[in-house]
Amino acid sequence: MAIWQGRSLKKPSGGRIIFTRKKRKRELGREPALTRVVEENEERKIIRTYGGNRKVRLVKTLYANVFENGKGKKVKIISVVENPANRQYVRRNIVTKGAIVQTEIGKALVTSRPGQDGIVNAVLLKEESA
Repeated sequence: MAIWQGRSLKKPSGGRIIFTRKKRKRELGREPALTRVVEENEERKIIRTYGGNRKVRLVKTLYANVFENGKGKKVKIISVVENPANRQYVRRNIVTKGAIVQTEIGKALVTSRPGQDGIVNAVLLKEESA
């Protein structure tokens, strides 16, 4: 089923808006990529977007580029620890922007949009001692 990203057909009061035109192809959306952390090879999909441009969707990942003090390092992701987008994403190991992932060198906050950019960039979080 297609996702339509046009204007709602309802008024704030709940009444109907009678459209004077049909839906347009440019208003078409897609299902989210839902990038998963897996032990297999990474998988990317290249899709054509509006205007003939391309978008790289990251479907499966195992590594993240983790930055600390301006220096980056490619690190293996162990699991998703926290995801404010949806708490069910933690159980399913789905990475989105804002997710906190456990890596080999510690916890990191994801700063990129894997389903839009095709890569996982993250910033290492400082460990608080108790």
